Amino acid sequence: MLRGASADAQADLTSELKSSKGDAEKLAGELFGVAAVLRGEPAVRRILSDGSIESEAKASLAGNIFGNALGDAAMKLVKSAVERRWTVSRDLADVLEELGVLAAVRSAGKDGNTISDELFEVRRVVDQTSGLRTALSDPSRSAKDKSELLRSLFSGKLLPATMQLVEQAANGTHGAIDGALENFQHTAAHTIGEKIATVHAARQLSDDERSRLADALGAQYDTAIHLLVVLDPEVVGGIRVEIGDDVIDGTVSSKLEDAQRRVAG
Repeated sequence: MLRGASADAQADLTSELKSSKGDAEKLAGELFGVAAVLRGEPAVRRILSDGSIESEAKASLAGNIFGNALGDAAMKLVKSAVERRWTVSRDLADVLEELGVLAAVRSAGKDGNTISDELFEVRRVVDQTSGLRTALSDPSRSAKDKSELLRSLFSGKLLPATMQLVEQAANGTHGAIDGALENFQHTAAHTIGEKIATVHAARQLSDDERSRLADALGAQYDTAIHLLVVLDPEVVGGIRVEIGDDVIDGTVSSKLEDAQRRVAG
């Protein structure tokens, strides 16, 4: 969670991104590239986020470093970013990556509402395949190797925007791939005005059940809800819903455990 000046900078830069023109997929790739450089070159990142250095000087330096590699839209955002104040140095790279995620979702157009579902399915594959998870977390493997591995598994099965985000999760983020994929899921949902609810159930929900649950949660949280359903053998009747930091547990096993605690107490 960003604080202070970094939170203000993120809000302003997000507004600038929404008004930018041009190829959103290209913009996403360029912003991911800048974030990678800043993470790999701490000295450069510290200079570009140093509040004691004149904004114009930092913007000029950013132009010298990245100018030949970026289009006009990305260069404008990067210069605007380095001209701002940051609570801590690493927030600059994190926010530029976040802007890249927003641009990638934007590039999917009307199909953007399926990105969260696709990222969720990739997460499940990674979580359930220990060899894949190990390969993607291996620091000795190059970004190119990881991207080629991911494309061999998912190319043609995902939207181009989702594929771009999956590769970024493996190669560019500051956390593990499963955590990055989850963060990107929530960003994708938020971008189209939704909040994600992960539903653990013993069986698949019917369309009517999904619709009624989404409507009920939407009314409770005052926002559109995007359901992600996980078949969970540990759920004995009912469902367990995770939405943000909230857990709504209506399972039989939960009620039995509660009853046992009451008896023991």
